[in-house]
Amino acid sequence: MKRIILADDHSFIRRGLIQILTDEYPSAEITEVADGDALVKEVMQHDFDLVISDLDMPGRGGLEALEQIKQIKPDLPVLILSIYSEDLYAVRALRAGASGYLNKNSAPEELINAIQRISLGRKYITAEVAEKLLTQVDTTKHPHELLTNKEFEIFKLLALGKTITQIAEILSLALTTISTHRSRILTKLNLSTNSDLTRYAISHHIISDLDAG
Repeated sequence: MKRIILADDHSFIRRGLIQILTDEYPSAEITEVADGDALVKEVMQHDFDLVISDLDMPGRGGLEALEQIKQIKPDLPVLILSIYSEDLYAVRALRAGASGYLNKNSAPEELINAIQRISLGRKYITAEVAEKLLTQVDTTKHPHELLTNKEFEIFKLLALGKTITQIAEILSLALTTISTHRSRILTKLNLSTNSDLTRYAISHHIISDLDAG
């Protein structure tokens, strides 16, 4: 593993990950960035052997950055790290082109295991994700699983109580674009209001009561 780029908006997380990586790969050259826009820019301008990216970052989120990276360099492996449970995002990340998905609460050795597997050209998934992938073949999806990645991102922000203006600023999108997505989200989920979105998100463990408060 020669060149790794690490994207996370928390500097202390980056420092911890860099320590784990340098312990295992002393000669690796590690580039760090704090958001999805910088990640995509670096990938466009330089060659890397591996991308390790957080899911939630300012501006362009991890899933959107992942989709753009796969368009620019489809063979570049991307490992997604997140505080969110595998049930919520792992399948989305894998379908968007990620080589693996790992919860940030995982042990350091699990990160190295994931990298080693990915470096062999294979996918890294836990037994729980594998079971979920198999289950989805035969079962009806929950309505929120039919949302696009962008719709899901906006849905989560709406459920957290963010206004359309705030979401437009967070995602660097036009107000009309957010409003259009909101309408589509409500239609797909068969809901009417933002309060309905919040209740739905809590009941499906997408956000917690504390997040909504």
